[in-house]
Amino acid sequence: MRAVLVLYFRYFLRWDDDLATSIYHAFVALCYLTPILGAIVADSWLGKFKTIIYLSIVYAIGQIVMAVSAINDITDANRDGTPDNMTVHVALAMIGLLLIALGTGGIKPCVSAFGGDQFDDHQVRQRSTFFSVFYLCINAGSLLSTLITPILRGQECGIHTQQKCYPLAFGVPAALMVVSLVVFIAGSEMYIKAAPKGNIMLDVCKCIGFAVKNRFRHRSKHYPKREHWLDWASDKYDKLLIAQIKMVLKVLFLYIPLPMFWTLFDQKGSRWTLQATTMDGTFGSLVLQPDQMQTVNPILILTLVPIMDRVVYPLIRKCGFNFTPLKRMTVGMFLAAMAFVSAALVQVEIDKTLPVFPSSSESQVKLVNMASYPLQVTTSPQEPTVLGSMQASEYITFIDEQMTVYLNTTPPTNLTFPLTKGKRQTLVIPVDPSTAYVVSDVTTKPEQGNNEVRFVNGLLEEVNVSYYGFRRVSPVSDYILLPQGEHTFNISNSMQSCAFSRKFGFGGAYTFLIPSTLNWTKNCDHSVVEVEDIKPNTVHMALQIPQYFLITAGEVVFSVTGLEFSYSQAPSNMKAVLQAGWLFTVAVGNFIVLIVAELAKLPDKWAEYVLFASLLVAVCIIFSIMAYFYTYIDPAEIEAQFRHENNMESEDKKKKSLEMEEKVPKTKM
Repeated sequence: MRAVLVLYFRYFLRWDDDLATSIYHAFVALCYLTPILGAIVADSWLGKFKTIIYLSIVYAIGQIVMAVSAINDITDANRDGTPDNMTVHVALAMIGLLLIALGTGGIKPCVSAFGGDQFDDHQVRQRSTFFSVFYLCINAGSLLSTLITPILRGQECGIHTQQKCYPLAFGVPAALMVVSLVVFIAGSEMYIKAAPKGNIMLDVCKCIGFAVKNRFRHRSKHYPKREHWLDWASDKYDKLLIAQIKMVLKVLFLYIPLPMFWTLFDQKGSRWTLQATTMDGTFGSLVLQPDQMQTVNPILILTLVPIMDRVVYPLIRKCGFNFTPLKRMTVGMFLAAMAFVSAALVQVEIDKTLPVFPSSSESQVKLVNMASYPLQVTTSPQEPTVLGSMQASEYITFIDEQMTVYLNTTPPTNLTFPLTKGKRQTLVIPVDPSTAYVVSDVTTKPEQGNNEVRFVNGLLEEVNVSYYGFRRVSPVSDYILLPQGEHTFNISNSMQSCAFSRKFGFGGAYTFLIPSTLNWTKNCDHSVVEVEDIKPNTVHMALQIPQYFLITAGEVVFSVTGLEFSYSQAPSNMKAVLQAGWLFTVAVGNFIVLIVAELAKLPDKWAEYVLFASLLVAVCIIFSIMAYFYTYIDPAEIEAQFRHENNMESEDKKKKSLEMEEKVPKTKM
């Protein structure tokens, strides 16, 4: 569902890029905050099985609400696709996303753990196989979703007119979620269901809270100093628990710089997808939608993980370099920063191809000669321009509120036209130059890689242009929105017609000129003249592959290694605490995107990419310094030492108790 979410915000709810990005990352952040709640509910109250069922129901309801929020009954009043009642659509979307965040976050810490509960302690190999298959399923699901969901979105559906089918893109995941929930419940009798044993996270929070409170309470009294502030909890809590929390806090301290990595990483589903909408997605006979470029990430994940584990890391060890987990994570952060440098370079190339629209104090005019002979046109104060028959000029910029036109006809023709500030217009000079007229042009690049097409009639008779039910009457038609691909148009008058076809790329705008000399007996392809109002996307989506490769390589080195490091440095009973802390860094990273997108307001996208890359490089340096001073530990060894000390203390207490009993004189009854 996330694959198309930012496009749903941008093109259905009609939010701008910054707001769409902010809400997208706020949703992702919420998805990574709610796992803490899910873990507490499962461990302290319902157990993993019931938590998965109840929150999956919430999850499915949220998906259904999202599908309903995307249903738009397009009528004549909103043929541009704008929702008929924006408030209702936005409210439903926000409710749906809130339910989805609660559902997906709530089951996130339970699903893999519940799978692990199905194996006994001696089934180590089977459990390992399960987690491998589970990880494979996650990436396979990611690959399939980023391929299929954009295809579902791209389907045409609607009641009165055709539109992008977001209800289908959201409805299919909703249906699959319901099916998966039914299948999961059907196996209820086969599962091992561990009872809730209390939540260690709550114990950790209580212990830390007591230590802070106890230290604050005794701040002015003459108590002996303690080696660590957490030792103030020893008045109430076991020394082993305190030692375990110290180990956890030591790792959590290293987590402080990590959110910046996720700030960059999760933008592949927002900023990078929006970047792809301004690019050419034609790969030979295959046409990729902007949101389908995200498939590069799971494909590379499935490829790079075994390569790194089996080839790269062993080679580094053979070279004698101690590539510790924290060093790997530093490299991963640097690779992510380089991915955004690559994205900035791509954006610079895209910006070169984008049209320069007039400012609020300017207007732009294009001249089109529909006559069958060349004309010299002078637009004061511009130099004279010679236009051949069926020829158009480039856009001319004016700062005045009107334009005076001189034509070298016999006799000369002088015309004056008002101009609209901040707009583009076309001066059409027909066979009779004295009847020249001005029409408005598009002043924004077509969205979602679509094309804008219109027709200008140079014939002295009325002409209709039809395309899939759209009928536009001459002399100038309205713009028609067309997707990429080949399209056929039919030009007709009261007695005859002819057809012509054109193949369109992504994001262009065109005016087709129907000449006064149109020969109805021949194919219109040779007669109709194409004028380019806005150039199509020419920067290919393949240029995004390097940035996807770098960000994915960074993910493999950073994320996989980070989880391994956290697991190895965590006490046996606090793996879930560090998992919650790891997910929390993802949430904070997405909140950072939200803040930067709303506050930075940089005019150029490439500058924003460079800003994020610079921030991550700075954080990378800080993290490398923190990692240098970190000392790796063996939690099992420390726990065993504390248990041994506790046992020794218990034995000493028993001995002292026995000695005291022996010293007490026994009295006769």
